[in-house]
Amino acid sequence: MTTEAMPLAGNKVLIRKLVVFACFLVTAVTLIPVVMMILVAFQSDAESMAARPSFWPSSWHPENLTRAFELVPLGRYLLNTVIFAGGTTLLETVTAALAAYAFARLNFPGRSWLFGVYLATLMIPSQVTLIPQFVLVAKLHGIDTWSGMILPHAFTAIGVFLLRQFFLGIPRDYEEAARLDGANRWQAFIRVIVPLAVPAIATLAVFKFIGQWNNLLWPLIISNSDATRTASVGLQVFQDTNGTQWNLLLMAATVTTVPLIIVFFLTQRWFVRGITMSGLGGR
Repeated sequence: MTTEAMPLAGNKVLIRKLVVFACFLVTAVTLIPVVMMILVAFQSDAESMAARPSFWPSSWHPENLTRAFELVPLGRYLLNTVIFAGGTTLLETVTAALAAYAFARLNFPGRSWLFGVYLATLMIPSQVTLIPQFVLVAKLHGIDTWSGMILPHAFTAIGVFLLRQFFLGIPRDYEEAARLDGANRWQAFIRVIVPLAVPAIATLAVFKFIGQWNNLLWPLIISNSDATRTASVGLQVFQDTNGTQWNLLLMAATVTTVPLIIVFFLTQRWFVRGITMSGLGGR
């Protein structure tokens, strides 16, 4: 190794160490609220509501978990959240895949113009369309129903855009070979395109599920009873006129966070791939 290469190699090692330290620091700072949430969840009532709270429990109270489930139907809220997040994820994945295939493969008049208008909806904040959506659902008698909660979130332009970019990267030769073997358009889509697009579809499903699990605004205004109330909305029950029961609230928040953590670790490779793959196809 030459004398000029040695300082260069040393700089690379130093930069690598700095990057690792920065990642560790960012991770530690990000985890601080999570650790504080878990610690306060095991405190006593008096300790969690003290004027000058101490985040480390003086005594541990695991019975707070049972108390949280007794105070509110937390199990029902978790089941409702699974239904809401799972239903919207399934429907959006199906509709996005079908629409993306049409925009990527089918030739019809005004395709580019229609796709441009569809993408333009991404520039409209969701808060702007919240009231019109609510009025429409109310007129269709969808308040406090699963259809009213799930269907408005079953169609999004971002999912269509991402899957379309991926479909454009799949060679047409595969479809043409299937068509020569006697497959129609639908069979070519199901048997050729979908299996090749599993990474993109799984990535979209993971992002959608996590986003809908944490969705607060729409369930808050559309759900009026425990039959459809999700966990993010149900946490407000721990707040009343006498104050907030911080230990029970954070215990319930910890319980609702655990399924997300499990889902993330089970689908981590899809989650990371979704971050690293810009446009899911590069076209």
